[in-house]
Amino acid sequence: MLESLDISPRAASLWVGLLVGLAFGLLAEASRFCLRRALVGPVAERRGAGAMWLIALATAMAGTQAARSAGLFDLSDHRFLSDNVPALAIVLGGLMFGVGMVLARGCAARLTVLAATGNLRAATVVLLIAVTALITLKGLLAPLASTLASVTLALPHVTALPFAAIVLPLVLAAVALAARPGWKALAFGIAIGALVPLTWTATGWLLLDDFDPIPVDSLSFIGPVADTLFWSVAATAIAPALGVGLVLGTLAGALISALIGRRAAWQSFTSPRETGRYALGGVLMGVGGVLAGGCTIGAGLSGVATLSSAAALALVAIMLGAKLTDRLLSASSAGSAGSSATPAAQPAE
Repeated sequence: MLESLDISPRAASLWVGLLVGLAFGLLAEASRFCLRRALVGPVAERRGAGAMWLIALATAMAGTQAARSAGLFDLSDHRFLSDNVPALAIVLGGLMFGVGMVLARGCAARLTVLAATGNLRAATVVLLIAVTALITLKGLLAPLASTLASVTLALPHVTALPFAAIVLPLVLAAVALAARPGWKALAFGIAIGALVPLTWTATGWLLLDDFDPIPVDSLSFIGPVADTLFWSVAATAIAPALGVGLVLGTLAGALISALIGRRAAWQSFTSPRETGRYALGGVLMGVGGVLAGGCTIGAGLSGVATLSSAAALALVAIMLGAKLTDRLLSASSAGSAGSSATPAAQPAE
């Protein structure tokens, strides 16, 4: 598709990333799209947040499988569909990521969106995610990550099941949950979910070049924030691509949305204890996201949309880590409240 254009696939992928990221930033900031909020957020918000996330997942799955069936891209060699799944690394990394996103009150995607609105807590955590992810991918922790990834299991993927049997239940569950929040959850969920097959198709078909191939990829944040950090300090040596575009586009889209909605405001840490909690959350998400093979977006939406058992395992581990951590923190807060008349308030993201 690029034969008639005087642009390399890598350079073109940067523009694809910028456009997809811009759309994601606009939509995610306006809708407060976040799996953490659906799992452990305020009780009054969980139903609506969960409905939106399920709708996005169902849309991502339907679009991805329809595009694959049409032959628009080939995922047979993608790591998500490998026959040998690094189960130990995925489970350990997923649990770490789930713990981290509760401690930092947001996943990598949500915090990237918040960073653009003036939230210095989120910006600090995103920087820590990028640093620790890069260390785990290419630095001191890379040998440990490789060792953990060498422990594999032969897990079957669910591609043999009828398509309707996979997507239809998700759609029905999402619509049932969305009945109370209304049409906005449905609209935002569909729009965000549609970005996943759009990006798979753009990298796997629109930018296909047999002489200068680029990886077939979709919406994600752990690898991209690490790529963006690496590119920012070595821009003369490497060219930016899809991941850098996704991050920069998301920041731009979220900022535009926040300015239009008058939600942009400077926010920072209130105590050293809070700073330590957020920092620990960022480190756990950076390391855990690499081990798990993605975050709630990369493994959750994009990965599960491919019907990958590895991505599904990562998502389950992330959710389990988040729920267990929330229960532990709630029990700890209850104990502290019993001995103190004024328990410390936690800032909401």
